[in-house]
Amino acid sequence: MKSQDELTNPLPLLGPALDHSGQDPDEFLQALPAAIYMTDAAGRITFYNEAAAQLWGMRPELGRSEFCGSWKLYWPDGTPLPHDQCPMALALRERQPIRDMEILAERPDGTRIPIVPYPTPIFDRSGALTGAINMLVDITERKEAERAAQLLAAIVEASDDAIVAKNLDGIIMSWNQGAERLFGYAPEEVIGKPITIIIPVDRHHEETTILGRLRRGERIDHYETIRRRKDGSFVEVSLTVSPVRNSKGEIIGASKIARDITERRRAEEQQHLLLREMSHRVKNLFALCGGIVTLSGRKATTPEELISAVRERFGALAQAHELTLPKSSETPSRTEQSTTLQTLIQTIASPFNGHKDQDRPRITVSGTDTPIAGGAVTSLALLFHEFATNAAKYGALSTPEGYVDIQCFEGKEQFILTWRERGGPPVENRAGEEGFGSLLSRATVKGQLGGEISREWKPEGLTIRMTVACDRLTG
Repeated sequence: MKSQDELTNPLPLLGPALDHSGQDPDEFLQALPAAIYMTDAAGRITFYNEAAAQLWGMRPELGRSEFCGSWKLYWPDGTPLPHDQCPMALALRERQPIRDMEILAERPDGTRIPIVPYPTPIFDRSGALTGAINMLVDITERKEAERAAQLLAAIVEASDDAIVAKNLDGIIMSWNQGAERLFGYAPEEVIGKPITIIIPVDRHHEETTILGRLRRGERIDHYETIRRRKDGSFVEVSLTVSPVRNSKGEIIGASKIARDITERRRAEEQQHLLLREMSHRVKNLFALCGGIVTLSGRKATTPEELISAVRERFGALAQAHELTLPKSSETPSRTEQSTTLQTLIQTIASPFNGHKDQDRPRITVSGTDTPIAGGAVTSLALLFHEFATNAAKYGALSTPEGYVDIQCFEGKEQFILTWRERGGPPVENRAGEEGFGSLLSRATVKGQLGGEISREWKPEGLTIRMTVACDRLTG
């Protein structure tokens, strides 16, 4: 059994072991890759190996340099650390090993190296202090790894996306703030629980498939699906799932990024609606152009008259188009185009009205006028254009004798408009049809303007009654 001196003074034991191998103790220490040096009891450096010289960037003078061979020393916060207060000096002074301290060693070229020293006093068999040995561990890579890990953790925590880690059994291991915002669960409510807590029951098979692909080392990109929030509501998400490997390259889990695509879905639906509207408008434009040419040709007696009539009607359409557009955002102060309801109706109706020498206009407007602004201008222009186009294709404006009478009335909170067609062909009730015009009417009148719209197909012609909230017309 080893004596207490042998347990507290391991270095003297190197002698017999090295004698057996034929090596000198200094040669043994020189061969070690770790930075090692020794001092006497007063702290004067008596030995250092090549690894220590490389770490310091210099070679201290044996027997004169004290406590540490580095050019300068600092505490981790950058405060200067005198050599006589360094961990080696402390170990000699307190006659005990010093552990768990970090310092910075500065080389002559100004480079600072984070190190962890392990100074250990050496005693002879009588217990007298004879010196100390110190091993310096360069922790630069560890510090860089810690900074990288901290940066990654900060990025993950600050991300708007939900970022979740789970093991190969589907158990949640980490849960960032984005996941908390998206799904409604705090980390302590879900960590340690199966990921199926956020998967609808009818989609549990997806998790089995995902885990199977992860075990094969596959990455899953932009998988769109539905997940369930804490309150029971559902959210559309795009998932990216990647395998997580340990230091041996073995797959031990997965990182999952879930992005809320609800707004993107709404934007896509809006885009589809706009594309449908564009297609519908183009078709109506061709039909309208054909109707204008046909109606103009009935009264024209010469090609010149026809050209003039068509030019006037197309010009009126262009004016209506300009009236419904907002001002460009490139102007110094962007304001929405505003007008009055009757001005808008008259502008939209002008291509359908006859020449000035006719007994009466094809479309007349009477009653209360009211200002309109913002999105109501464009929406109502599209709606009235739809009414007029349908009247030109199927209703009163499809015959020379037909006409439309529009009456406006403003109540306390609602504005009422009645569109009456007379003198057209026999009316066919198409109330059961759900065309684009019906969708537009419902979206504009009910959705945007907070009102109601009804149609009545009478023998003498179609009557449309529309009520909208007054405050929506200027909002």
